[in-house]
Amino acid sequence: MSRIGRQPVAVPAGVTTTLSPGTVVAKGAKGELSLRLPEGVEVTQEGQTLVVHAPATGKNAGAVHGLSRSLVANLIQGVHKGFQRELQLVGVGYRAAVKGQDVEFALGFSHPVVFPLPSGVGAQVEGNQKLTLMSMDKQLLGQVAADIRALRPPEPYKGKGVRYADEHVRRKAGKSAKK
Repeated sequence: MSRIGRQPVAVPAGVTTTLSPGTVVAKGAKGELSLRLPEGVEVTQEGQTLVVHAPATGKNAGAVHGLSRSLVANLIQGVHKGFQRELQLVGVGYRAAVKGQDVEFALGFSHPVVFPLPSGVGAQVEGNQKLTLMSMDKQLLGQVAADIRALRPPEPYKGKGVRYADEHVRRKAGKSAKK
């Protein structure tokens, strides 16, 4: 049995949940999200909390139990508050600008890079080099942030590139001259 899976998920005021076999639907201030549960996992509502039950037997029973509980918790938090991910552009001339549902990057290439944002993801730029992505779907937000980071990953010598705000880039020493 999973330690994480045993913890109940609190449903805040303003969020309504609909439970059906194999599916959880949550509606809140940010919108509506649904989640299909893995085989054998059930969710029950006890007052203002959701409790995830998983089969006690099986090779991956504990892992599926904890994963399902985390996905339900992310679903509830997403429709209530939403999620944010910050990216930094490090390098001379590196900048970003939001134009409608696209983000235009200058990343040291000979051309600007236009990244179309999927529906459900918003972007905001502060000072040309700090990009904040917002969404109620944590999985989609993480994938979009990873795709943007992959446009120009940080390199280890000068640290130039697109990185997460909380990411630490290990730096390498450059060439050294012989004496």
